[in-house]
Amino acid sequence: MSSEQPPIYLVTPEDADPAELVPLLEAALDTGVVACVRLSLASGDEEVWKRAADRVRAVTEPRDVALIVRDHFRLARAEALDGVHLSDGRVPLRRVRGELGPDRIIGGFGGPERHQGMVLAEAGADYVSLGPVGDAGALGDGTLAGRELFEWWSEMIETPVVAEGGVTLEHAAALKGLADFIVPDPAVWQEPDFAAAVKAYAEAFT
Repeated sequence: MSSEQPPIYLVTPEDADPAELVPLLEAALDTGVVACVRLSLASGDEEVWKRAADRVRAVTEPRDVALIVRDHFRLARAEALDGVHLSDGRVPLRRVRGELGPDRIIGGFGGPERHQGMVLAEAGADYVSLGPVGDAGALGDGTLAGRELFEWWSEMIETPVVAEGGVTLEHAAALKGLADFIVPDPAVWQEPDFAAAVKAYAEAFT
């Protein structure tokens, strides 16, 4: 992933049926504004993850959109996915890099403060996500990542940054030029026209 790519990073709802996501993703990805899809499921069954990855990859791969899996880095390797997002800062990124090699994307959640994000960047993360931005219950302990964190990051750190956690259209507009990618608020998946809602985020952000 790079800042030259489209700005939207989609995270699938944990309780969604992957089969039902496919037509939504097809329409959204055809807008050309999505750089990455993160597969995130509540299930602990590896076979469920594999089947879901196969379904979603059938949509992302032909459109040259990266498919990232949450936490299951061995699944990313076994299923030849594009990479992994580490949601738990206790997982050593360098060890994951050793398992996945140099070509797969490895990103991680840095939270609402500088320290963990810097640790991930220094360990060689391809991107760092910071948040939550607008929903105190969305990620971590509820502490919000303020605009000043993104301002500091954009000035001091070269590693691409993703804003996630309750990101509204207003947040997207406010983070223009400060974040590289944004994760729309999960409520976007409930919009009657999902593709149009995703495109609206891209237009607000760019």
